[in-house]
Amino acid sequence: MSSRHELEYLFGAIRFFTRLPVPRWVGHSSEALERSMRYFPAVGLIVGFIGALVFAVTSFFWPKTLAVLASMAATLYATGAFHEDGWGDMVDGFGGGWGKERILAIMKDSRIGSYGAVALIMVLLTKFCALVEIDLLMIPVTLIAGHGFSRLCAALLMSQLDYVRDEEGKAKPLATRIGGGELVFATITALLPLLLLAPRQSIPAVVLALLATLWLGRMFKKQIGGYTGDCLGATQQLSEVAFYCGMLCKFS
Repeated sequence: MSSRHELEYLFGAIRFFTRLPVPRWVGHSSEALERSMRYFPAVGLIVGFIGALVFAVTSFFWPKTLAVLASMAATLYATGAFHEDGWGDMVDGFGGGWGKERILAIMKDSRIGSYGAVALIMVLLTKFCALVEIDLLMIPVTLIAGHGFSRLCAALLMSQLDYVRDEEGKAKPLATRIGGGELVFATITALLPLLLLAPRQSIPAVVLALLATLWLGRMFKKQIGGYTGDCLGATQQLSEVAFYCGMLCKFS
């Protein structure tokens, strides 16, 4: 596989999951996007780096709380709240729907309901509260690691479940299950930033993120028989929050 093709797959993932500009020569084929699945954690590292950079700069002249808010705003802007939208839609669907067809119909509705609104407030508030409690010098690497690993969690979900929508949806071009070699590459990419964290922090963070993914995956399988694009976004959001909360676990 040529380096140009690999760059095309990486840029394809960046374009699909973020609002960041990519070179004009990058194509739009569904096949290339399917092959880009191995780069999902890499996209997370890029988004996390943006948040880390904004936090590092703003923490020089703002208090920690405002710097954390600025970093969250930067990542929201970079992704266009892509995953947050999926989280809200998923909670609306599973909170207000009874049966597969009704759940899928609610998730497809672009309007946000009471379940989704409350869920969005809670997930953003939890992120903020968790990040504020993390040591100032550790927040940048935590952001990078959390964004990268949470994207791996979404990829893990895709490796185990089937895409359930017959019509086009957010994740339709990604409906092919990720292969073993691609999953290994994605895992290595996501784990690299963890080397900069102490095991007493990284291990609970990883465990909680994986438990959140397992819980959601079992719910998706039971209720609708697989996943949708909104389910992937929800998995990324909940596993990211769980990762930050795991960083704060204390055992005595």
